[in-house]
Amino acid sequence: MSASNHDQYTFQNPVDRYPSISPPKQDQPEPGLDTELTPQTDHGEDTYRGTGRLEGRKALVTGADSGIGAAVAIGFAREGADVALSYLPSEEEDANHIVEVIEASGRKAVKLPGDIKDGQHCTDMVDKAANELGGLDILVNNAGRQIAIEKLEDLSDEQLENTFQTNIMAMFRITRAALAHLKPGSSIINTTSIQAYNPSPTLLDYASTKAAINNFTKGLAQQLAPRGIRVNAVAPGPFWTPLQVSDGQPKDALPQFGKNTPLGRAGQPTELAPAYVFLASSESSYVLGETLNVNGGTPSP
Repeated sequence: MSASNHDQYTFQNPVDRYPSISPPKQDQPEPGLDTELTPQTDHGEDTYRGTGRLEGRKALVTGADSGIGAAVAIGFAREGADVALSYLPSEEEDANHIVEVIEASGRKAVKLPGDIKDGQHCTDMVDKAANELGGLDILVNNAGRQIAIEKLEDLSDEQLENTFQTNIMAMFRITRAALAHLKPGSSIINTTSIQAYNPSPTLLDYASTKAAINNFTKGLAQQLAPRGIRVNAVAPGPFWTPLQVSDGQPKDALPQFGKNTPLGRAGQPTELAPAYVFLASSESSYVLGETLNVNGGTPSP
């Protein structure tokens, strides 16, 4: 749904690079599909232009079938990296599309369906990614679960546990497994959120995991720095993805989604890809423990 065919290097006004959308009320079963989202998102299929910044690199991206993860996977491939994609089996349709884009970009794509709430799958997934890619030097922990609940009394133990297992427990397990493969010069990038700083009252469990991800990132960055492995995070603001319509937002709030940012609009996933590319590349060799906020101008720590 790009406003133009201009790539990320073209001089553009960020206010109207993409339209200010007013998504209609809609609902999808969790986790949601990009193919059924109205309006459609832009992952950079037609707009992301690579310049060889990740040539020869080998990346694992979780939640890579849609939304932010899909845009990151495409950006990495356009920059010269081979990419392993982690996603739920129910998201196969979206994943197949991203694989086609990666392969059309001349890079290798490895599909790794499964549920990262399963600890054994986390380990097996990382090992398979490294084996099929011939190594691993970029890990993007991006997969997340977000379900809006109006009252704490209605937040079940099942949802609480599923959110923490997906958003932060899996991150520990996947990163731990990846360390067997990551060599000096490698990069780990975790997706946190503006919710870590400015939690919505309907997203208590989700926001709590995002704050934990910030803390995990800063602590692990110090631990791994002597080993030459850099750890950073990206904190997105309101980005239009299937997460929002699969109960990630109250349905009545969808038409106004993202309009309260200084730019006055929600972000498109492709607008996040350059942040991850920067943190994955050697351009950021002296950047560790950083949380890069990409949120349309909302003040953040």
